[in-house]
Amino acid sequence: MHAAPRPRRTAVAAALLTAAALLGATACGSSPADSPKPADAPKPAGPFGELTGSQIVDKAFAATKGAKSLTVDIDLSASADPVKGYLALDDRGTCAGTLTMGAADTAELVKADDKNVYLRFDEAFLRKQVKDEDPETQEATLDALRGRWMKSPLTDPDNKDMLALCDLKELLSDFETGASGIVKGAETTVGGQRALALTEPGEGGEKSTVYVATQGTPYVLRIVTKGGDEPGTITFSKYGKPVAAKAPAAKDVVDTD
Repeated sequence: MHAAPRPRRTAVAAALLTAAALLGATACGSSPADSPKPADAPKPAGPFGELTGSQIVDKAFAATKGAKSLTVDIDLSASADPVKGYLALDDRGTCAGTLTMGAADTAELVKADDKNVYLRFDEAFLRKQVKDEDPETQEATLDALRGRWMKSPLTDPDNKDMLALCDLKELLSDFETGASGIVKGAETTVGGQRALALTEPGEGGEKSTVYVATQGTPYVLRIVTKGGDEPGTITFSKYGKPVAAKAPAAKDVVDTD
């Protein structure tokens, strides 16, 4: 009898980390310096007053990095390697999320405590993971894992990259400040919240726009990247809200140990 192989969790982690890397892709490079304003120039109206676009983005990045919890929606469906994902996480390492790569392959992640992590894959993902195995092993894997969660301890080395996704500080570490040349745009609405659009031209025709909340804490609400190699949209919401991460029922779990 063949033992059912364990799907490669590193494949999921790599895809999620690629998407997560885009979080810091905006406003972290060098751009032309902000134009100085004449001494007698009128004070600008609107949110954030006299702050430049670059100063506003710095303020928003600092606020976002200080959040206790948030959710991230990633949509890179226009890129060469389409990825869509949702991740809710807090500063205690609790997290829950879903990732879809390409047209189908979907993986789910739950970390509800400091003991175990749970992963569940749809059939399309599972079949790709075992495509090089013999037919008997393929079917054994599908029978064992179809619709069920894989449970493994946090101490398992294979979980290292995956657990990095549940580290809020690490996830936002690429939010670098100090970029210049960011242009203030119009006010708009993102997820029902008033926001100011701030745009930074990039290289090769790439352009990124950061939408910053204009009421309450100036959190980043959305980043939209057009052109370039990885166009897409990343939306932030539910700042400070509890993360709904609950360990699956025992009957739906396969213990990888």
